[in-house]
Amino acid sequence: MGLTSPFKEQQPQSWTRKLLPWTIYALASVALFRLYFYSLPFSPPSPDQFAPSLPVLVASSFSSYSPAPALQEDVEEEVEDAASERKSSRCDYTDGKWVHDPSLDPLYNGSSCPTIKDGQNCMAHGRPDLDFLRWRWMPHQCSLPRFDPNSFLGIFRNRHVAFVGDSLARNQLESLLCMLSSVSVPNLVYTNGDDNKFRKWHFPKDNVSISVYWSPFLVKGVEKSSSGPAYNKLFLDSVDERWAADLGSIDMLVLSIGHWFLHPAAYFEGDRVLGCHYCPGSNFTEIGFYDALRKAVRTALKAVSERTRTNFVGKTMDVFLTTFSPSHFEGDWDKFGACSKTRPYGEDEKLVEGMDAEMRKIELEEVQSAKETTEDLVGFRLEALDVTKLSLLRPDGHPGPYMYAFPFADGLKDRVQNDCVHWCLPGPIDAWNEILFAVIKGWSR
Repeated sequence: MGLTSPFKEQQPQSWTRKLLPWTIYALASVALFRLYFYSLPFSPPSPDQFAPSLPVLVASSFSSYSPAPALQEDVEEEVEDAASERKSSRCDYTDGKWVHDPSLDPLYNGSSCPTIKDGQNCMAHGRPDLDFLRWRWMPHQCSLPRFDPNSFLGIFRNRHVAFVGDSLARNQLESLLCMLSSVSVPNLVYTNGDDNKFRKWHFPKDNVSISVYWSPFLVKGVEKSSSGPAYNKLFLDSVDERWAADLGSIDMLVLSIGHWFLHPAAYFEGDRVLGCHYCPGSNFTEIGFYDALRKAVRTALKAVSERTRTNFVGKTMDVFLTTFSPSHFEGDWDKFGACSKTRPYGEDEKLVEGMDAEMRKIELEEVQSAKETTEDLVGFRLEALDVTKLSLLRPDGHPGPYMYAFPFADGLKDRVQNDCVHWCLPGPIDAWNEILFAVIKGWSR
């Protein structure tokens, strides 16, 4: 009679009892079959996967359905694009750790570079522990190549690089000069100001000029003096023309400020007094310095971008803002052992927090805001050189008492001046310029 449909008339009860076990076995087999082949792990879909215009396709090795060729090609292209994007994305050089490398030798030393500021020449001043020179910064996501002086001079041939800011801007400048001097000796072609705070060097072979401009606030400021008020005066809405007036001749600008905003200062916008930071005895309203720092950075970046847009059409301008570099004083600045560490901190041993974190945050936010307003400005590139974390981890890299030559020649002293802000040359600050150049080379690819 052939097979009968289960929807036809029921069979007698005895047949039902006989067929029931076989039916249960069959259903159980199907269930186990589906459980084995379809219970695969999965991750929750992203909201984008629920886009109504895209069908949801479910395929298995047992399906006779094959995706349409066009859809398959689209998926492959998306995978390739994602992989390419990951490969080409710029490295986060700020995320890393200091690694000891006994074979590491600086490109220069305390006697081979004639431009080291005396207070940072730790080797020539008799610092006995030189292991601080054997640590290199290693990012987690990529490698950081050693600085190549010849390549730097080649990229900046016929160009002018300017460092603008406080004494840490000068510290970074002198690190760069020393590394470049290992292959080409520059000529000092201009000097001016107290303590030669405005200087310019020239590398004749490649026609590269490198300058430093003293501008500890980036905006117009009047520094305190013995004959005037015991506080600085800052005009937060006016850029310092001592460097801004030369923007037309500058091809790359490296800005660096921070520590001078900790000093007593009165803040102005135009003729209006905003308040004062730590000005006892004055009739100014006491306010903090964080907002003043933000306004100063904003004014400086706005001046650079607007003048590039209106006055230097077609000009290429690369701009970096070096973030806040923490100090490492432990107790009084003139006490023995104020910064006596001889090894870096571990990556998780010291965190960027408090004032250091707030200063860094302000600078990063202002750079990001300025980048968004200059996206349409052809030839204008702006980045933050974020050195806060890697600098925080190097309490061993400061001159300390060796800001002066052989401070313990006549025995140990309970009181001795220490520099726990600036960096020995050579020293950890050389990594700043390695990162700077790595980012520049990434631009050129």
